[in-house]
Amino acid sequence: MLHHQSPPRQLLSICLLFLVCGVNKAASLLGGGRRIWQQPKLEPFNKDQSFLHDTFPSGFLWGTGTSAFQTEGAWDQEGKGPSIWDHFTHSTVGTDLATETANVASDSYTRWEEDVEALEYLGVISYSFSLSWPRLFPDGDAKNQANPAAVEHYSRLIEKLLEKKIEPIVTLHHWDLPQVLQEHYGGWRNDTLVGLFEEYAAFCFHTFGSRVKIWLTMHNPYLVAVQGYGTGVHAPGETGGAAGSLIVAHNLIRAHAKAWHTYNTHFRPTQRGQVSIVLGTHWVEPQRGKSTVDNIEFCQQSIEAVLGWFANPIFGDGDYPPSLKIKHGALLPSFSPEEKLWVQKTTDFFALSFGPNNFRLGRGLVQYGQTVSPDLRRILGWIKLEYGDPRVMVAEGGWFSESSVGREDTVAIYLMKRFINQVLQAMKLDGVNVFSYSAWSLVDGFEWNYGFTVRRGLFYIDFSQLNRTRTPKTSAQYYKNVITDNGFPNDKTSRDYIDYEIHFISPPCFTDPHLYRWNLTGDNSLHPVPGVTMQTKPAQCTDYLAIRGHLNLFASTEASHYRFALNWSLILPQGDISNVNMEALRYYRCVLKELKKRDLKTVLILYYPTHRAPNLGLPGPLHASGGWLNYSTVEAFQEYAALCYQQLGSWVPYWITVNEPNRLVDVYSGEKEKHQAAHHLLLAHAKAWRLYEREFLSHQGAKVSLALHADWAEAANSFLDSHSAAAQRFLLFEIGRFLDPLLGTRNKEEHHKGDYPQEMRAYLEERARVMGLPGSPLPSFTEAEREELRGTLSFIALNHFTTRLVSPYPHTQAKIPHKQPPDHGCLTLSDPTWPSSGLGQALVPWGLRKILNWVSQRYGVALPIIVTASGVDDQAPVEDKLRQHFLRSYLQEALKARQLDGVNLQGFFVWKLQDRHVPQFGLFTSKHHHSKAKASIAVYREIITQGGFPEDNTKQTCGLSALQEPCSVCAWMFENKAVLVFGGCLLITSVMFIALVIFVIITKRNQRVRGVNRIIKRRERVTVCSCRPVKYKL
Repeated sequence: MLHHQSPPRQLLSICLLFLVCGVNKAASLLGGGRRIWQQPKLEPFNKDQSFLHDTFPSGFLWGTGTSAFQTEGAWDQEGKGPSIWDHFTHSTVGTDLATETANVASDSYTRWEEDVEALEYLGVISYSFSLSWPRLFPDGDAKNQANPAAVEHYSRLIEKLLEKKIEPIVTLHHWDLPQVLQEHYGGWRNDTLVGLFEEYAAFCFHTFGSRVKIWLTMHNPYLVAVQGYGTGVHAPGETGGAAGSLIVAHNLIRAHAKAWHTYNTHFRPTQRGQVSIVLGTHWVEPQRGKSTVDNIEFCQQSIEAVLGWFANPIFGDGDYPPSLKIKHGALLPSFSPEEKLWVQKTTDFFALSFGPNNFRLGRGLVQYGQTVSPDLRRILGWIKLEYGDPRVMVAEGGWFSESSVGREDTVAIYLMKRFINQVLQAMKLDGVNVFSYSAWSLVDGFEWNYGFTVRRGLFYIDFSQLNRTRTPKTSAQYYKNVITDNGFPNDKTSRDYIDYEIHFISPPCFTDPHLYRWNLTGDNSLHPVPGVTMQTKPAQCTDYLAIRGHLNLFASTEASHYRFALNWSLILPQGDISNVNMEALRYYRCVLKELKKRDLKTVLILYYPTHRAPNLGLPGPLHASGGWLNYSTVEAFQEYAALCYQQLGSWVPYWITVNEPNRLVDVYSGEKEKHQAAHHLLLAHAKAWRLYEREFLSHQGAKVSLALHADWAEAANSFLDSHSAAAQRFLLFEIGRFLDPLLGTRNKEEHHKGDYPQEMRAYLEERARVMGLPGSPLPSFTEAEREELRGTLSFIALNHFTTRLVSPYPHTQAKIPHKQPPDHGCLTLSDPTWPSSGLGQALVPWGLRKILNWVSQRYGVALPIIVTASGVDDQAPVEDKLRQHFLRSYLQEALKARQLDGVNLQGFFVWKLQDRHVPQFGLFTSKHHHSKAKASIAVYREIITQGGFPEDNTKQTCGLSALQEPCSVCAWMFENKAVLVFGGCLLITSVMFIALVIFVIITKRNQRVRGVNRIIKRRERVTVCSCRPVKYKL
């Protein structure tokens, strides 16, 4: 007989464990937001961190919004009662905070149809506005008769919006509490207002709810509690401190919950709408980006002190965060167990306010070196992790501009671009479920305690004019384009260009003039030996042991051309040939011979300015006599160039006379001095070029040029012609000032060649006239000088690193004492969505293509262009991923310029070969760090070896994923991991439970059958044969 053991107790325990798996998911998620700071910050060029080109889902709710008090005006018209903000701005309480009132404001109560026209211009799908409680109920009591004029006004607005297919999103309370409730009850300090708000909400639901599907009970209650009743900065101006703020916040939360339950019970079944509350917050990053346990906890507490204060009771477990309980102790009101259940989950989605008001307060909550950061993507990720992936509406997104900015709010465009793209990144890359974005606000209005000194509207209003005309700002034009495109679709013209070979020229950077000897102290290093008398034997290049080691590094890059600079002050200490340092020249000859021996070509710079005191790279006596402000320096440079051509020219195929003269002139403070220095630098170059042409070209055959710093200038605001003109003017001052006198332009008549750009001269003359100056500071060339200048370039050398956004210099800044605007009248800024390096250099690959095209179009394609320096600082010791990205992306744009645009590009230099000290621009680490090759070397070598980006050698990072279509089922499974795990637990538990039941039933049935068989056998007295057991093989 076989004996079956009963199920072990351990098995039953496992079954029970599976049964409770996944219970109380929301409670287990609280505190999960800490994980956002544990995630490593990705490289700035990574697609997760840089600008994301993609579109929002179909049906995404684009919108904008306003609040009643800020825009309606008509503060005492048609039966409206005063609000606490009316009283606050009219009384002496607010005189030290804001001198203006909102009596008329934007006059939206009267001009609401113009607001609807503005909405149509934008193309938004939704409009968020607030109802004025004191306009609907002047006495604040919804049990009394409502103001019919107010009801009719809001009904007309809602009907017009629906007629225009714009979804109304209605806020019940945006800070303008009826003054009578403040006087009778003490405002939100009294819990009587909880019931009064419920009655007011019920009236609004009943009156407008059949036409409104999205309700917001109140806007940013944190600011009401803290600013209104704690610090007194906002109405009603009470200074109750933390105790007052905590009580007010408690009542606001309970009032919201009551309103939600009222809608849920009495109106949702028929109206089928949704209700939420708008919560505001700031964002912080840990001290120095270090995500230690303590730093993360400080960040979590900072967010809990603002957002978590209200979100935890509503979206979490129905109670305040533990950190607030510890911080405030007995001051913090408590929820009863019944209230916790009653407050919990009283929203249908998460509505977020992310704007300047919270950030101003957020700075006061920063401790232990935290950094306040306007990172909308990060806070959206925190909300998902902390509160279980709710649907999110960004109910207020935007920043502010100074009132003086007017309609040309360029900075606002880039902040809007950044915020909206951060939302897109949160959705596409982090899986946050955002369904709506509202740009704040529709029109300029009364900005609370700041009055009219700042503006947040997409439409400009001149508050000095009675008609309050709505004029679209450039940010409105930008937002309209974003809505039309439904985001930021890919630019089809930006695809990579492949399968072409380009001739690459390589890293510069040998500027160390010192003479080195072997150090016998045993540290295996080279040191300069000052004051040592040279041996009488003939000097040998092997004396300079550093040369071969340095060039070995260069040779490992597989590059073909090497650029380095001579030291003028070392070769001619006195500035003339009366004292020539022959030892320095011998050293440079050794370098050139070694390059020749390795079949490497040289690009040699005669003068590499240091751009700093004491001598700007000039010999001391020349600098003392005025430097480039003195014409004698021009003649001295010609003499120096002749010496270098004679002594070194046999080994040099390319000469650069002056490196970046357009950066050198920035050192001079006065406008006239800048132009004079540039003038002399041009003449010095021309004289050196002509000298080479006359005396050395026939037997040395080298090409001579000067190298200009050539960053691209992009119009900061593409909607304004003034910005486009400023960008072109900036390029003329930066590049045209030096190339036009040498090359003229394709369209310039012969008699204008050899002179500065006509546009530049005309601008400076007009500027001098407007400023009341005697004349233009721009010098003039004599006819002989013009003739000498014409055509003195063998190739065009450009040093390109980044792109700058350019706008006209603001008139407001021009009026600041001791702040002289630059001569070109331009202001430069950067797009915050561009990835940038540790030193703040923006990575904008397409800028290289644009500057190459600009130069080519202005000066023709006859002369070749060589990019003689281009690079980026990367603070990574070896794994310099930023530089790898730079090399691939910038060289790709260089290829496009050459092959697609017809630019005569013939070379590209990477700046630079080796770091001096800490990791920055070098392809190799410094000598102190053992001259290690960085990872970018392999990337650069591969591009050089392949001659570009041939198609058949393109590496696929993930072959299968690149070939297969995206798996929608997989994506769904990934997004619903928690549900699947819980479902799996239930399934396994159910199967085991059923198997257990079946097993028990079968066991009991077998036992009954055996019992019956034994009884039968006894009665029949049957003999049982004893047989050998059968053996089974498994």
